[in-house]
Amino acid sequence: MKPKLYRVIGLMSGTSIDGIDAALLETDGINCVRPLAFMPSPYDRNFRARLRRYFGNPVKRSDPEVVAIERELTELHAEIVRKFREQFNGLADQVDLIGFHGQTIWHQPSKRATIQIGDGALLAKMTQIPVVNDFRSADVQAGGHGAPLVPLYHRALATKLPKPVAILNIGGVSNVTWIGGGGDGDVRACDVGPGNAMIDDWVLEKTGQSYDEYGLLAAEGRVDIALVEQVLAEPFFRRLPPKSLDRNAFAHLMPSSLSVADGAATLTMITARAVAEGLKFMPQKPTHLYVTGGGRLNNTLMRWIRDWAGVPVSPVDELGWSGDGLEAEAFAYLAVRSRLGLPLSVPGTTGVPQPITGGVLHRPK
Repeated sequence: MKPKLYRVIGLMSGTSIDGIDAALLETDGINCVRPLAFMPSPYDRNFRARLRRYFGNPVKRSDPEVVAIERELTELHAEIVRKFREQFNGLADQVDLIGFHGQTIWHQPSKRATIQIGDGALLAKMTQIPVVNDFRSADVQAGGHGAPLVPLYHRALATKLPKPVAILNIGGVSNVTWIGGGGDGDVRACDVGPGNAMIDDWVLEKTGQSYDEYGLLAAEGRVDIALVEQVLAEPFFRRLPPKSLDRNAFAHLMPSSLSVADGAATLTMITARAVAEGLKFMPQKPTHLYVTGGGRLNNTLMRWIRDWAGVPVSPVDELGWSGDGLEAEAFAYLAVRSRLGLPLSVPGTTGVPQPITGGVLHRPK
């Protein structure tokens, strides 16, 4: 018998804090993955600013302010599901499951702690669809880094690509997946450094804009090489994988005396150089590096990654994949794997001692 195919909505709200991505995926949770629809929904400026205040803090989930922002976040996700099903009427009529990532606000695997806010039980109640959330906790509690979690979905997508191949995701943090020709033991992954987060924070502070569109600001600036080298001298970049980062891990190294354009250029070069450093830890040089996430739209960043990576670099869109929707699709895929008791992470992706499943299922009441 063929494995059952599930129709799943994946919801992703990443460390770039740009909004909620919703994707519809048909999958068996193993090798069959068929993306069907995608819809982004940006946060409004006020909510983004309020959410940003909680980043980097080991908050108490019972704190009334955290409870309030978590409920608001969950209600936003429920509204996205409603709009998504309305927009893709027919495709999204019969949904078996929702994969709900929530919003990571603090990540310290060395303390066996990670916090993603988002009320799975409330979302299940509001949508009347079973919800899987809390994907990272089991991995972290077992001694893994809890990140990145997308690599097994990358592997499922990349079955027909020449190996070895690498997939780079540039969100708030950058992470890379290296895929060889074998099974679970032939997948390696880790966070490699800051992604868009430091660039976005700099641009927001200096201009009021939420990001450097197309990298135009960075293209006007001059790179402060000394600051780039200072950041790359941080112990993280010498540490062997697996390894992961909190969004604000390098916030203390933000430039202070540079012009707006020079600061954008310097932070963009840090992101590009971090990718090249991260690739050095992979078992072999990949035949190609495919880039997903918002960072692939930054032309200056992509040019500098090509300059430093030493391998061909292309956006995943050239493969027919959704560069914007890939992470949301991944959490739809992981929701099915969670329901089936299949691993969400393996030693080569998060450093967990053995392949481990995760996630918590909430049935609608």
